[in-house]
Amino acid sequence: MDMKSGIAELERRKKVGLQGGGKERIERQHQKGHLTARERLDKLLDPGTFWETGLLEQYEMREDKDKEWPTAMISGFGKINGQTVVVHADDRTILAGTDEAKPSGHHRPRGMSPLTPPEVRTYPVIGLGDGGGARIQNIMGSYSLLSLTYPITRIMSPRRAPHVATIMGYCFGAPTWEAATADFVVMVKEKTCMAVSSPRVLEIALTENPTPEELGGWKLHAEVTGQVDAFAQDDEGCLQIVREFIGYMPSNCDQEPLVAATDDPPDRRLDEVLNILPDKTNRVYDMRKIIAVIADDRKYLELKPYFGKALITCLARMNGRTVGILASQTMYNAGATGPDECDKATSFIVLCDTYNIPLIFISDTPGNLVGKYAESRKIPLKIMRWMEALALATVPKIAIIVRKAYGMAISHMCGTNCGPDFIVAWPTADISFMSPEAAANVVFLRHIEAAEDPEAERERLIRQMEYESAPWNAAARGVLDDVIDPRETRKYIIDCLEIIRGARGDFISKKRLQSWPTGF
Repeated sequence: MDMKSGIAELERRKKVGLQGGGKERIERQHQKGHLTARERLDKLLDPGTFWETGLLEQYEMREDKDKEWPTAMISGFGKINGQTVVVHADDRTILAGTDEAKPSGHHRPRGMSPLTPPEVRTYPVIGLGDGGGARIQNIMGSYSLLSLTYPITRIMSPRRAPHVATIMGYCFGAPTWEAATADFVVMVKEKTCMAVSSPRVLEIALTENPTPEELGGWKLHAEVTGQVDAFAQDDEGCLQIVREFIGYMPSNCDQEPLVAATDDPPDRRLDEVLNILPDKTNRVYDMRKIIAVIADDRKYLELKPYFGKALITCLARMNGRTVGILASQTMYNAGATGPDECDKATSFIVLCDTYNIPLIFISDTPGNLVGKYAESRKIPLKIMRWMEALALATVPKIAIIVRKAYGMAISHMCGTNCGPDFIVAWPTADISFMSPEAAANVVFLRHIEAAEDPEAERERLIRQMEYESAPWNAAARGVLDDVIDPRETRKYIIDCLEIIRGARGDFISKKRLQSWPTGF
């Protein structure tokens, strides 16, 4: 073929690759309220930075060998706020975005670039899921099934670079597997599903007939499974959350997150904290308001907001540097941590330690959730799993006790036995095995009953235990580093991080949690 003809053929093949499933299928995608794969990439990446790999890949249909089908997986490199990322996107307009699995040695793993896996994991990997799983006509038969290539290197290898997955349509099979192994998952709320098999398969195999939303809709994953970290109203909102998350992350586990510019003074006083925390210790409040006051520019990204609601996990910045915050939320179960909170905390600690993000604990909890429900959900195992992750984490850890810190839960929130670099309390802290009111009834019941005035004696004992539970005794004996003015909390955290940095040189962790699974 001469040069002129070769270039013409190249342009023709590029046009096939860019056309997707055609105008009719693209319009159908828009009518569902979703963007196409290429439109999503345009919204996700910095303008003009997408470098596509595999544009000329085509799929051959067994029953229609003369038709040219472009690949349903668009992949390549791009930038998000100047940071290089690896991206791949399912094209729903091409055979429902199904995976065109090919025999081993003839097909790159899902979404992989021409680089080898270790090189790819130098950069964050982002998968935009909107596919129906394996293309069944491709994998029927013994040879076809057994010769499949699957990205087992991503699942079995230690985390190297942040891995983000999105659920932006009805996703079954491969995009679900990817989401289940990703570090961070975002799901669009409307007309989406994350499940192993489609309702059509279930109807035939199990005579079940659920809707996609019943099978794996956003509410299930938000409130029950906890498999998804963030949710968006539409595609554009989903992609914006991905961009925000990547901004908090380093490119890989050997680096720290980039420092973001901020005009928020590191020594800003938090005067409004005094109006957020109620005077009465039995009153609830929204811990998110305190987090917002502490963080740079009042901004933070919350993970799993509908799951394990008694614990808040979020990414924020302090003096421009990324931190991970775990904070009690008294608006749910008074801040008592149950099985879901344990899973949520463990997952978050693994994420932060892997990617060199310091951990800040803000504690106000009456203890762990107990009772039949908690025990049936393996609460002892989950409590110890949380503590194990915390003990293995080697990033800086700073603990602040705001109000209640009872029982085993103080260990969860990085008490003295879990290796905090600094642990301090507010003057409002109440630290003990259980509340003075409960302890009076459990420990001193017979003594109270024998007193001349039982009620007066009970009140005297409660007042005595309240005094002993205040932070002063612990600070006087050196088991608390300090009792700080709540208005100085932001400055205190930033000063602590600078002291730790001066001692260590950097916050690169020892990666003891790098191979932990993403779910438990």
